[in-house]
Amino acid sequence: MAYSLGQGQPIIVLKEGTERTKNKEAQANNIAAARAIADAVRSTLGPKGMDKMLVDTLGDVVITNDGVTILKEIDVQHPAAKMVVEVAKTQDAECGDGTTTSVVVAGELLKKAEALIDQNIHPTVIANGYRLAAAKAVELLNDIAVDAKGDATLKKVAMTAMTGKSVGASRDYLADLAVKAVKSVNEKRDGKDFVDIDNIKVETKTGGAIADTELINGLVIDKEKVHPRMPKKVEKAKIAIISSALEIKKTEVEAKIQIRDPASMQRFLDEEENTLKNMVEKIKAAGANVVFCQKGMDDLVQHYLAKAGIYACRRLRESDMEKVAKATGGNVVGNLDSLSKSDLGTADAVEERKIAEEAMTFITGCKNPKAISIIIRGGTKHVIDEVERALHDALRVVGVAVEDGKVVAGGGAAEIELSMKLADFASSVGGREQLAIEAFAEAMEVIPWAIAENAGLDPIDLVIQLKNAHEAKKKGASAMGIDLATGEPANMLDANVIEPLRVKTQAIESATEVAGMILRIDDVIASKKGPAMPGGPGGMPGGMPGGMPGMM
Repeated sequence: MAYSLGQGQPIIVLKEGTERTKNKEAQANNIAAARAIADAVRSTLGPKGMDKMLVDTLGDVVITNDGVTILKEIDVQHPAAKMVVEVAKTQDAECGDGTTTSVVVAGELLKKAEALIDQNIHPTVIANGYRLAAAKAVELLNDIAVDAKGDATLKKVAMTAMTGKSVGASRDYLADLAVKAVKSVNEKRDGKDFVDIDNIKVETKTGGAIADTELINGLVIDKEKVHPRMPKKVEKAKIAIISSALEIKKTEVEAKIQIRDPASMQRFLDEEENTLKNMVEKIKAAGANVVFCQKGMDDLVQHYLAKAGIYACRRLRESDMEKVAKATGGNVVGNLDSLSKSDLGTADAVEERKIAEEAMTFITGCKNPKAISIIIRGGTKHVIDEVERALHDALRVVGVAVEDGKVVAGGGAAEIELSMKLADFASSVGGREQLAIEAFAEAMEVIPWAIAENAGLDPIDLVIQLKNAHEAKKKGASAMGIDLATGEPANMLDANVIEPLRVKTQAIESATEVAGMILRIDDVIASKKGPAMPGGPGGMPGGMPGGMPGMM
């Protein structure tokens, strides 16, 4: 890119072919890309939200209405759009639910900001106003939050998270499972509740109905015993967890050995057999009667283990190895020579059971009672995948509710309350920031608006009715949200539509941060355009000035 000094002599500053967009044009492009992402998932919001079918280049199909899954699956290219996708990923990591909400709020904040920029209000002023509004919103949410007491409240939280997902009539049953599982892995750290969802192992098996999904007090490993003569069940299991291969290692150097007579060949074979036999002897000497191996296991080793009555599984995932070690109190051993009795894990029983015509290994009565597994069943792979996503959301939100102990009303109730309170707060701030805070307050209405719109109701009438219900100042007015069964405002706490406080606060904070970041960009310098890229799922074309492909 060349610049002239005025004497007709250009100065080359940027590489030839580089394109640059500045000021309002750059802001408009970035806002348009971010809003396109928000519009892509907006129709999935709420209990009556629609699903998306995503087809990748290999023809694999994903059917879901989970916001973060949709945004992960589509190949987003625009840098500003990628920033919005990160919001959904952060929301999923922190809370498990509210991913669509956070993206839709971010898109609406940018839409309102665009109108303010057109009125010549500086983006920095808008970003500052949004930041003040977000801080006040978090404060107001803490004021209207209620305590999450008892399993009944936690179950309502789980059911709300699964509403709209493809779990049908099994929602009640799955919510019970989620609460039981979370309570099993809950632990105290520094006097506070802490829930590590990674302690809950989820396995999926096609076949049966969703109602056949079960909770196992122990670990389930999707592996069968390696030899048919091994015992089907081992009581009082002593478990060796080995990360190295139980087979003959190949030499690391290129070497050739010439054998001239059959006796020498036999000695080689005998030595190989002795080496493998010694491996089994070391396992027996340590006192193990169950072996979990991360890598391969020689046929001869399998034979000797079966002969010794030892149950063995091979090629376990590294994550499964760690879970087995944690659950049974054993250590993962890398070198068989260092295996000792103190490295062994213990469990009441290790057995092979058949689930949907496939054998799986169950480890029950673990040393660590926080070892919990859930086996998800369903008619097809697509159903199981969606149930797994729904259950993950439920486990995360119940965990968050247990940790924080605070919940708020769902169904758009919290957003309408924030919208009205922030509008009052704006007048107390004054200055140009007041306009940004008012825009933030209006942006909050997008959630009840989208919920109503996706349910086929009139969003204008419903938002007005909700505002009137909140202004009534009656008991429970702040919990008035949309009852989609009647199409009228109703108390969401009574209607059992409850969400953890952190889902709302995280969504608002991360949406505000990304909106502020995008607004503050006034210059986009893009390198030379590369080869044309095909469109992403849905056939959307690539190609944007400056070599940046389009949104998807």
